[in-house]
Amino acid sequence: MNHTCTTDVTVTRKSHLTRILTLIGLILALSSCQSAPDRSTDDVTPHARELVDLRSRILTYTAELEPDDAYTPPDDTQRERVAESVGHLLDGDTTKAERLLAPVGLKLTRLTDTESGRRYDEIAAARPGRAERWGRLYLTADSDVRWNAQVPHPVSDRDTERLGVRLLEDNPGGSLVLAGAHREAGRGDAADVSHREDSMFHAVVVELQKRDVPGVQLHGFAKESHRPYEAVLSARAAWNTIDEAVALADGMQADGLRVCRGWSARCPLEGTTNVQGRAAQRHHARFLHVELSPSARGGGTDAKDTARALSELLMNWNTADR
Repeated sequence: MNHTCTTDVTVTRKSHLTRILTLIGLILALSSCQSAPDRSTDDVTPHARELVDLRSRILTYTAELEPDDAYTPPDDTQRERVAESVGHLLDGDTTKAERLLAPVGLKLTRLTDTESGRRYDEIAAARPGRAERWGRLYLTADSDVRWNAQVPHPVSDRDTERLGVRLLEDNPGGSLVLAGAHREAGRGDAADVSHREDSMFHAVVVELQKRDVPGVQLHGFAKESHRPYEAVLSARAAWNTIDEAVALADGMQADGLRVCRGWSARCPLEGTTNVQGRAAQRHHARFLHVELSPSARGGGTDAKDTARALSELLMNWNTADR
């Protein structure tokens, strides 16, 4: 509430009664000014608020994912509501965001991380059920959102969820888009969100792309003899990110990581069929597809170097002029 108010009153030679009336008017004016509401914290903060260990909260959620889980994607109307709510949230209108999420079975919660003190807005299922496997979104609440890390295959691409959380924790200005089902859950490839457009994951990523928020998508591959790399980088689905891709590859190689550059070499796993990459191309958004070996994620020997190189990319996105 704003307690600052300025009221100009000129008292000239008047009768004693007039002066008293003028004084009473001034007091009433100040009282009215002090009680007038302005844009308080409650106007921009979700109703639900929690003090949490952010890392534990996210990894406890992903630890429950199993390949035999049931999974049914949201329908068109549900995806549209989620995308619209994310747009309102990015605009700072939490009230509209919450109203759109509630009928879908989702809720908005303002989290404060006990480790860093940073605040995040979480979109997650309001209760156990179908929506619980649609995934989650974490958006910084302390600044504009300047980048996003995407984890389409948590658990099945082992430790990509841990890397995603680490990037969110270590770098300000960001967001984490997290799939909520094992890649093999449901029927057929229903939960393979990097190749499906009928997912909450895709709806959120596309909304961020429309807002010109650059994204890096994290994948993992098994180390085999024909893949003698720690990382495979590709911007083929979104060529407007080629400069960032080159800088990331240079940074990784400077730390001793072997990198296959999809734009200048023949590499496996380039992500050319990735639907978020194709959407980025349509929306002229920046998008990087990153495949990592087991040693380059989680607790692997190269994981710190990977996180450092990716953090430099995110830092540049965070400080870049729009």
